[in-house]
Amino acid sequence: MKLLRYRGKDGAVRAGVMRDEVIQPLPVRGGDDALLYIADGGAAMRPGVETVALKDVTLLAPLVQPPRIFGIGLNYREHAVESKMAVQSVPTVFMKLPSSITGPDADVLLPPEATEPDYEAELAVVIGEGGYRIAANDWERHVFGYTIVNDVSARGVQLATSQWTLGKSFKTFTPMGPWIATRDEVGDPHELGIKLTLSGEVMQHANTRDLIFRVPELIAYLSSLVELEPGDVISTGTPPGVGLGRTPKRWLKDAEEMVIEIEKIGTLRNRTRVVT
Repeated sequence: MKLLRYRGKDGAVRAGVMRDEVIQPLPVRGGDDALLYIADGGAAMRPGVETVALKDVTLLAPLVQPPRIFGIGLNYREHAVESKMAVQSVPTVFMKLPSSITGPDADVLLPPEATEPDYEAELAVVIGEGGYRIAANDWERHVFGYTIVNDVSARGVQLATSQWTLGKSFKTFTPMGPWIATRDEVGDPHELGIKLTLSGEVMQHANTRDLIFRVPELIAYLSSLVELEPGDVISTGTPPGVGLGRTPKRWLKDAEEMVIEIEKIGTLRNRTRVVT
């Protein structure tokens, strides 16, 4: 099953669950209905009998108001090397503001303040059942599912200080989607091919088996410090091939299409647009 948000032909925004490209809308409760569905474990929000075809809707970001977005930095060894940063003994964690979320096929805006803009293809984990001090061997029951995140980063802002949040939280700098594939549909999250193309050129191509800190470790570590909540997003880090690590460096330009594909989840497409 896939959990998603969409705009129908009538312009109304709904959340729904999808199987075989057929969507069953969820009851409208107001706010982020997809988040409410995750928090309820689906128990109080059974989809109705009406259906709509995937081809007849416009997909939006599957979550618009997650409690938090935890970014994990330098979580592929070769990416740490290309970034000229040391691999840490514990996960490198930063926050991305939920106000930076945008959806599939939406423009990523590049204002003049977002200097040296870069792309980052990432597997993201969506927490289902929250918890505090979760044991690593108990991680699976706390995962609702998985989605794709493009951790767009203004390197000039990000690396001007030791604090990364603002450089990664410009408006539209967190493309997410196209949906959340549930845990049972994905299986092992550590055996997934991940690829990013930029205007047709392959820039990143790796496998999540190369993660340094895997999903159980990330959940255990984060929950040892803060209580995880339903709908929290953990973006697990990007593989090598980012613009920062290239010679010469390769920053995003106007009107470029970024396409991220992650095996068993789907494809996330976005286009850049310079704004003044």
